[in-house]
Amino acid sequence: MNSDIGFVQSVIRAIVRARISILTIALTYLVFITLGILFATHGNSYALAARDKLVDQAMQQSPTLITNNQGNHLQAALLDAGGNLFFGAMPKTLSGLGVVFPYPFVAYQGWVGGIVAVRADHTSRLNDFRSGFYYLLTLLLQIVPYSLVVGAGVNAGVSMFRPQPAYQGEKWLKIFPKEALLDITRIYALVIPLMLAASLWEFLSPWNI
Repeated sequence: MNSDIGFVQSVIRAIVRARISILTIALTYLVFITLGILFATHGNSYALAARDKLVDQAMQQSPTLITNNQGNHLQAALLDAGGNLFFGAMPKTLSGLGVVFPYPFVAYQGWVGGIVAVRADHTSRLNDFRSGFYYLLTLLLQIVPYSLVVGAGVNAGVSMFRPQPAYQGEKWLKIFPKEALLDITRIYALVIPLMLAASLWEFLSPWNI
């Protein structure tokens, strides 16, 4: 029990240490999601064309969506969670070691999340409670874990140049503060179940309309 409490405390401590980087990543997501929603729901032709192209490509090429359309919703959720973790979160976390590198990718990801606020017929998902709630909660469940791990990567990158007192100890490869890298792994211990929960909600929710 004490070891479990100690681990939880270490995760919380890691988040607190990385809070500024996490918040800047989260803010970038929110700004560009909001812009995407506004452009799409107000009928901007560029946003709507981008939405249609991305969705059409995903429906034809994404193993996750193809599996989901075949009725294998649980398998689709697991594929989605794995893809988000290995092909989404991890590369962005690594890019965070370069401090500024993940922000353009985060901005684009947020924009995409915003422009899919409209359906195939370009009506807004936000025009009724059920579809709006499903859409916004799905976004929130995705933004939180991404912000945590990408922010942790940025925090580790910043620590190479301006280390916090907690990061002024041993360095890996004489470059990266070991404690900052350990904070990334601690945050991932929280993020992995969060990403799984987000995918399960997205693909198994009865409100997925």
